[in-house]
Amino acid sequence: MKNFKSISIVIIVSLFVLLSFQLNAQKAAFGVRFMPTVSNFNLKTSSGGTIKGEINLGIGAGILLGYNFNEHVGINAELMYSTYSQKYTEQNLERKITLRYVNIPLMLSLNSGITKPVNLNITAGPQIGISAGSTFTTKGGDATTTFNSVTIRKGDLGFAYGAGLDVALNPMKTTRFALGFRGVLGLIDISADNNNQVNTSYYVIDRVQLKTYSIYFGFTFLI
Repeated sequence: MKNFKSISIVIIVSLFVLLSFQLNAQKAAFGVRFMPTVSNFNLKTSSGGTIKGEINLGIGAGILLGYNFNEHVGINAELMYSTYSQKYTEQNLERKITLRYVNIPLMLSLNSGITKPVNLNITAGPQIGISAGSTFTTKGGDATTTFNSVTIRKGDLGFAYGAGLDVALNPMKTTRFALGFRGVLGLIDISADNNNQVNTSYYVIDRVQLKTYSIYFGFTFLI
């Protein structure tokens, strides 16, 4: 919760700072995004084996700032707070790992028409991820144990891609509802070698490049 509050403050402050540079741009845009996310990464068991966890739904939320060079080409930057979770069962114990990131994708956007009643778009570009912490929880019987010392690399780099549509909600077509898909393919290994131990017995994250898949929705405002 403490991390979430800190990230929320960063998002709000960044929104006002970045908007101050965009207010006079007639083709500027800003928006809010909500991004439920599923992820894919391998986990290690206490015996040293590698398994895939059960997919769990994570949360994602943040802001978008963009500039449209013309009706069909633009660039978008986002600041997103995201969580990725996976569970698995071992020795009658339910284990769950949750990773938290602040993600900053910079996306080239190709549009069918940004001021049309309905705009179709495809996007792609690099994404920088900054670790905001992680937890490892074990449940068995009536006992629950949580480790807050699971560490991963402080930074992540990925390739983000997606497609979506936005629909005008007002006569001027400046307020728009956005809906779409977003995928991110990790380009580096997020495990931190021997630093990702949850205790002295075994590692929890196998060597892996993080992959995520999201459905996003929100609102975009053209200035």
